[in-house]
Amino acid sequence: MIEKKKILLIDDEENFCFFVRHNLEQAGEFEVITANRGEEGISLAGEQKPDLILLDIVMPKMMGEDVAAALTNDPKTKNIPLVFLTAQVRQEEIGVELTKEIGGHLFIAKPVNTEKLSNFIRAILAPEKIR
Repeated sequence: MIEKKKILLIDDEENFCFFVRHNLEQAGEFEVITANRGEEGISLAGEQKPDLILLDIVMPKMMGEDVAAALTNDPKTKNIPLVFLTAQVRQEEIGVELTKEIGGHLFIAKPVNTEKLSNFIRAILAPEKIR
């Protein structure tokens, strides 16, 4: 039986979280937990120790950059790969690449299809990847 990778999705759009969780879990490789507020995401990251965090940039009360800073400054969560998943930049603006970097973190432009997102997660979490 394959060990599912735990993904934490922090995004204030509840419908987006529902569909991403549903679609990623359909693949059978991922367990997705969600948070709709930055503070909640920080807490869940410390408790759940996900394999990867997908983080929206624009959220009420606590922006994604602030959440990322809190996560990278916490010894419990600083080594968890963090990827911004944002509508701030469209795929057309970054070209054929799936990802770019913001503040040292990769980002993926919304909307993203499930197959590309799944492949990206697999690549980030590949055992041979050195972090």
